[in-house]
Amino acid sequence: MIDPALDPQAQLVAIASAFDLPAPVASVAPLGNGNVNATYLVALAGGEMRRYVLQKLNTQVFAQPQPLMANLAEVSAHVTRRLAEQPQAPDAGRGWEMPQVMAAASGEQTWVETDEGFWRLISFIEDTVSHDTLNAVDQARELGYGLGRFHALISDLPPELLADTLPGFHVTPTYLQAYDDVLSGSDRASEPAVVDCLEFVAARRSFVTVLEDARAAGVLVPRPIHGDPKVNNVLLDRSSGRAIALVDLDTVKPGLVHYDLGDCLRSGCNRLGEETDDLDQVDFDLDFCEAILTGYGAAARQVLSDADIDHLYDAIRLISFELGLRFLSDYLAGDVYFRVTHPQQNLQRARVQFRLTEDIEAKEDAIRAIIERLR
Repeated sequence: MIDPALDPQAQLVAIASAFDLPAPVASVAPLGNGNVNATYLVALAGGEMRRYVLQKLNTQVFAQPQPLMANLAEVSAHVTRRLAEQPQAPDAGRGWEMPQVMAAASGEQTWVETDEGFWRLISFIEDTVSHDTLNAVDQARELGYGLGRFHALISDLPPELLADTLPGFHVTPTYLQAYDDVLSGSDRASEPAVVDCLEFVAARRSFVTVLEDARAAGVLVPRPIHGDPKVNNVLLDRSSGRAIALVDLDTVKPGLVHYDLGDCLRSGCNRLGEETDDLDQVDFDLDFCEAILTGYGAAARQVLSDADIDHLYDAIRLISFELGLRFLSDYLAGDVYFRVTHPQQNLQRARVQFRLTEDIEAKEDAIRAIIERLR
């Protein structure tokens, strides 16, 4: 039990101390800028150099966090076994690190529940950097390599061993239905900028089932995926600049690799990022697209079928549209999912993704030509 009379910083220290750590907690400080979970960096006292990531899970998003933690344990154990068998990638002679989930001090589970929420502690991977946006082609290649290495490591993990902790996540028709539901009762739907977005969605409704139709027909096959492989979830070695880890594994689940590849390319090829105010400069960078797919292919070409490649352009276009639809739906609902710092933020995020989708559509031929080089 955490004493509610403690000030917020002391409460965080007490929560971190409820995990099985090799030394006392010295400090807890905010870490990163995630949209869903509250995240902190934990440092230990007494010269202990290891650090940890403390997270308060958003239980409005993850209503059943226990299966999520079971997924983390399953994936961590699987990847750790694979790395023990082959610690270095055969193509590049480089290593890979897997974040480890820490046990509670009680030893009964890998989380701590308090009046303040559901908490977990994960090992921090030292001497790494991440980026919110890409700045160079080499970074883009490493982003693709990082996702590909992760896919290769989990490619033989039976998807039925993983719980679907977010039913409907990255299933675009589900988001379209949620959008329709919230739109009917929203008092924001008449705002001029919103009306433009509504027209954008209306013009693209017919293609939202493209991936799910292929899955239903057996053309695309579900497998374990990361679920959210955006740019800042790939960690790069600080010295070499090489990708050595993929973090933020809350969304690991069975799904289509297209969700991951589409999200990775959506995130990586928009050089201005999700939060830009300059819509006129938003574009899909073809050089970064080629670099990401080159890096991915070097690590995981063997996990892609010809049918997977056939549907890759659809995934790039669809996932960019899908995220815009999610941001727009959240704005219409009153900002209940994504964390915001100002009232118009989710609307602006939606407009960025829709502008990116437009540019992807305009560059379809060039993107398809790049994709063909994966064959």
